[in-house]
Amino acid sequence: MLKSQRLNNTFTFCFLVFCLLSTSLVFAQNTSDENTPKDNSPYSRIGLGDFVNSNFAASTGMGGLGATFNDAYHANTINPASLSFLRSTAFEVGLFSQYSSMKDNPSNQTFDIWSGNINYLSLSFPMRNPINEVLDQRNPKTHWGMNISLLPFTTVGYNVTANTAVEEDGDVPVVTNFSGRGGTYKIQWGNAVKHNNLSVGVNIGHAFGKLINERDVLFADTLAGFDTEFLDEISIGGFYWNAGVMYKHKFKSPNDKGEIVPNGKSITVGVYGNSNNTINSNTSQLYRRISRTTGGVDTLSNIVDLEGEVVLPSTFGIGIMYENFNKMRIGFDYSTSQWSNYRNDTKPDVLNDAFRIAVGGEYIPDINSYNNYAKKMRYRLGAFYETDPRNINEQLTNYGITLGLGFPVILPRQQVSFFNFALEVGQFGTDTAFQETYVKGTFAFTLNDNSWFFKRKFQ
Repeated sequence: MLKSQRLNNTFTFCFLVFCLLSTSLVFAQNTSDENTPKDNSPYSRIGLGDFVNSNFAASTGMGGLGATFNDAYHANTINPASLSFLRSTAFEVGLFSQYSSMKDNPSNQTFDIWSGNINYLSLSFPMRNPINEVLDQRNPKTHWGMNISLLPFTTVGYNVTANTAVEEDGDVPVVTNFSGRGGTYKIQWGNAVKHNNLSVGVNIGHAFGKLINERDVLFADTLAGFDTEFLDEISIGGFYWNAGVMYKHKFKSPNDKGEIVPNGKSITVGVYGNSNNTINSNTSQLYRRISRTTGGVDTLSNIVDLEGEVVLPSTFGIGIMYENFNKMRIGFDYSTSQWSNYRNDTKPDVLNDAFRIAVGGEYIPDINSYNNYAKKMRYRLGAFYETDPRNINEQLTNYGITLGLGFPVILPRQQVSFFNFALEVGQFGTDTAFQETYVKGTFAFTLNDNSWFFKRKFQ
């Protein structure tokens, strides 16, 4: 019986790892299988596209406190040092749905956008089962946590038409269609080791993806002319890393016996970052001109498999969080990315340095309540302001508020898992070009299970 149970747990673990790796195909479908973009974000034509927030649902509801967020049941991949605080295996699946109202300020036109997809997949676990520690009557000072995750990095999706004119024997109308699709993704492996209250962690990952940008120039009212098509496809792939440190200072006070013991209150300081990461790129370009009278095609440029490099910027983040265990926590984060160091050999966009500030917290009315479920729930609130590396007359900004709820789910053997929901309301862009007002919902289920790696013994 015990052997069968152990085999089942091993099979389940391997199956979830397989799902985590194979689901990269689901993400990657947007890069080549779609003929039209899923959304319409004109700014995603610049650089690698629109950036995707890497916070999971629990920390997203708190404004995105990636530097210091640590939890016994939830993973945090932004600062890998948080993984050593895990006390339960956590398999988490996140999805999102977003509604945006995009306004073209020069023309004062607006259009609505709906989008949604799988947001991330994550499998995290402590390398020593906490049940074994209780059965062995051990309280080790050193803990090791590990994570495997798959998450999007940037997305590209736009379809925009621009009407201009060429002054030659009168104004000749020109219609230019811009469209793009695809995205980049990250699969990473994280490890963290904690000794006493100090934790150090590192993520090693592989970034990959494909970006497709098209531009069609049409002389709509000219019978004898040429239409021009420009197609650029850029694939990237390469390894990257980032590291982090967390230190948790636990406050102490006398108990009923007069002994000085931890009282559940603590302050955590977290730092994370990385140097520039250089990854490979492969570009194909097809530029051609099509006669409106004969239909003949004149190829202007046909480049296949042009090798190059993409330099991703160095980043640095720092934060502080105060926590009253199983009651409340509140924190502040600041991060910066040196996107002025960004370089793409085959798509020379100029980007600016960017920063992000966030504040947020979580409150649990009564975690031990047995007759009022609402008191056991997690209530989260946060706000953030960030600058975007891209620039259209002025640097783009993104700011908003977040709300979150954590619903504990009691599974067999009294194990607790969670359904987390985060709502983000914000505004992105610039008032001199496109400005987007959006509402984004993130839904995630975290399956926690301590039976994995459980060492069973006969006395």
